[in-house]
Amino acid sequence: MIAAILIGRKGSKGFPNKNIYKINNKMLFEHPLNECKKSKFIDKIFVATDSKIIKKKAKKYDAQFIQRPKKLNDSKALGEDVYHYVVKEITKTHKNIELFVLLFANSITLSTKMLDNAITQIRKNPQADSIVSVSKYNMWSPLRARKLNSKGFLDPFVKFEYFGNPKTLNCDRDAQGDVYYADMSFSIVKPKCFKNMKNNLLPQKWMGKKILPFFSEAGLDVDFEWQIPQVKFWLKKIKSKYS
Repeated sequence: MIAAILIGRKGSKGFPNKNIYKINNKMLFEHPLNECKKSKFIDKIFVATDSKIIKKKAKKYDAQFIQRPKKLNDSKALGEDVYHYVVKEITKTHKNIELFVLLFANSITLSTKMLDNAITQIRKNPQADSIVSVSKYNMWSPLRARKLNSKGFLDPFVKFEYFGNPKTLNCDRDAQGDVYYADMSFSIVKPKCFKNMKNNLLPQKWMGKKILPFFSEAGLDVDFEWQIPQVKFWLKKIKSKYS
């Protein structure tokens, strides 16, 4: 069995009610649920939320509800802890789970074809722990990142020597090579990723250690309202490439 898990709270400080913000006549959380429902591989969909609106509308997509404890409903709760809890609840009654498709309510840059192709890819690679959607963002390379020092000036966030010989680096965004970010559109993981999470790769420890990339473009999860135009652009201009 392949089980999809969507998580999302009713509260948000950076963008209030972001998970129920409407784009193309659907609330954000409905987009990933709709793509999951159309998948030829995903057998069951589970939703973990404290939102009555999400809980009610998720039924339209044949999703089953899992109650999250209060400690996992505040802004300090980590996604990895929520997923871990939900996985434990699901496996109490479903023993033969091949893969978990992990989704966020505020991440809609995905398609059914992307999910099905990613599932096919990880099935072909027994060594992989997971496959995750990644987007290339060379302009946000760690080479360009800065942090404030004690005197209020900007220092490199990462020592330039990490990238090799500093003399070979320059201001070209492609100078350090391609930079891929897990864009949070989806993570498809094997159950073993949740057995020893503390030993997995930071910062998203639910992905395990051996992580396959599923190459996307301009993917993101929405944390601020100013990101909405990029999501709309993705749906209008990019989604068709993956459908």
